Amino acid sequence: MEIDPYLKNEVLRAQCNEITEHEIYKRLSLAMPDENNRKILEKMAEDELRHYHFWKRFTGEDVRPRRLTIFLYVFLARILGLSFSLKLMEKGEDLAQAAYVRLKAIDPHVEAVVREEEQHEERLLAMVDEERLKYTGSMVLGLNDAIVELTGALAGFTLALGRTKIIAMAGIIIGVAASLSMAASEYLSTKEEKDGRHPFKASVYTGVAYILVVVLLTYPYFVFSNPFMSLGVTLGLATMIILIFNYYIAVAKGLSFKKRFAEMFLISLGVAVLNFFVGFLARTYLGVEV
Repeated sequence: MEIDPYLKNEVLRAQCNEITEHEIYKRLSLAMPDENNRKILEKMAEDELRHYHFWKRFTGEDVRPRRLTIFLYVFLARILGLSFSLKLMEKGEDLAQAAYVRLKAIDPHVEAVVREEEQHEERLLAMVDEERLKYTGSMVLGLNDAIVELTGALAGFTLALGRTKIIAMAGIIIGVAASLSMAASEYLSTKEEKDGRHPFKASVYTGVAYILVVVLLTYPYFVFSNPFMSLGVTLGLATMIILIFNYYIAVAKGLSFKKRFAEMFLISLGVAVLNFFVGFLARTYLGVEV
């Protein structure tokens, strides 16, 4: 079928996307121990290959998959999880919608392919069952509580104590104690809820997330001698943690990134500012010098 050169380039782009995704799904399925997820990936790989051959009817050409893209998404799936990798790929996919609209007038089957891309893959992605997403709530609990509590405490200590090593030591003591408390609370809470999650695993996710935040946020106070510089770096790190984790959750669970990020950032910043003034008042009116 003859089509104009511009439209052909758009179709070739869509064709390249299809064969690239076919290779990604196929490679992920080969390394997937879970039978349910493996079958889902195999089905998705078959669909993408079928779409590739559909577009080939218009171009009459074979195209190579993008090897770097394949490596990137397979790597992300192994590090950050299957759901994150697949949904990021679908979220960032641009299947030449302009070409689709124009091709609908040429071949009525184009609309069916577009509809299948939009609906069928979403249904398959929703079926992916991944353990780490079951414990997202536990990780959110650990991260949110650690960031809000520790940024607030460190901001207060910065004004009240003034010496970086003492501030870091106080932050670590508070952080470790709070992480153990949060892990224990999550264990008991999960045990009572009986929602299919393992209480011990839930507590580990919460505790580990909390400890990691404690280590990252207190680290600047060991590196810099100026407490205000340390606080600035700590707030920057807290913002990065909020940004990265909320992006991960938003993509993996199909939620709004901007809303989640703004909410958590404003809460953390508000608590830090409030505690900063609490530290100032404590140092001014209690007359404690360290």
